[in-house]
Amino acid sequence: MSPAARRVRAPRVWAGQGAARRCAARARRALAAAVALSCAAAQGAAQEGRFAAGSQAASWGLAGEEKARFEARVTDILCELTGDCPPDCGGGRRQLGLVRAADGALIAAAKNAQPVFSGAVADLAPYCGQVIEVDGLMVGADPRDPTRVFMVQRIRAPGAAEFAPANRFTRAWDEAHPDLARLPGPWFRKDPRILSRIARDGWLGLGPAADADFLARWFE
Repeated sequence: MSPAARRVRAPRVWAGQGAARRCAARARRALAAAVALSCAAAQGAAQEGRFAAGSQAASWGLAGEEKARFEARVTDILCELTGDCPPDCGGGRRQLGLVRAADGALIAAAKNAQPVFSGAVADLAPYCGQVIEVDGLMVGADPRDPTRVFMVQRIRAPGAAEFAPANRFTRAWDEAHPDLARLPGPWFRKDPRILSRIARDGWLGLGPAADADFLARWFE
């Protein structure tokens, strides 16, 4: 490339870097504002709904959150919907749900009580097919939406006197990956399933070529 060409191209490269820095700065400010708003919202009480009686669920400041405590049968959602029912509710490979005793509603238990991008399968799987009592938050923008999901915070097993916290995910992950558990960093930075998906689809989910193009446009 000639010196003249380099002089012409250089401002575009640095302009891109400047735009990336400005974008990153705006993102940091927006994230700080969102965290502040979330913390402020979390200090308030969650909505009191039909199943809120006796609930001790902690508010997370989530959209449309509503306290809920109820008895339900633990089930494999795919089994419940299609009749495809492997042993032990899929042995940890299926999304689990709760069939509420009061009305027969099938509820997706999408989250446990840990703030680490963790689901509720590890907490619910030991109770496959059993009726337990759960306490947590129904979450969704509109309380009338039938697609809302449940965040399990506490579980009372059959015959148990007290509730137990729904926080088994990280222990189960550490047990399944003892070598990785000793390495620094959160589980999702080390999980083989996540890393293999990133290797296949890229960080943006559009493929490695899209990642390379993005990095070249904004950070080179």
